[in-house]
Amino acid sequence: MRARVRVTANFQANLDSIRDFLDVAATPAEFERLLGRLFDEIIPNLARFPDLGRDFAARAPQSTEGAAALAALRRKAGRDTAIREYVTDDYLILYAVRDGTVFLPSVRHHRQLSFDLRGHWR
Repeated sequence: MRARVRVTANFQANLDSIRDFLDVAATPAEFERLLGRLFDEIIPNLARFPDLGRDFAARAPQSTEGAAALAALRRKAGRDTAIREYVTDDYLILYAVRDGTVFLPSVRHHRQLSFDLRGHWR
């Protein structure tokens, strides 16, 4: 049985952010490749194999802030929800599985996860 896959508004906002990020990096064709992979490969794979990604909560957070954020995420998602992460190419996709549905709340390019220190030193 295939799971339903639901894209959240936040996921769409993340895609918009990635598009803008890649435009600034002068690699707009990379965004088209990401969309192709999402709709042709990643989303169909998650529909067929919802447990494909690794358990997001399996690794212990390394900070008190991380532990608090994970606890809040678990409370919000509910006990019956598996929170998983799928890493592909340059992207990290966070997703949740509950009652035969895969929810896609977040996607990030790995370079978006770093700090832009030059922007802070003016």
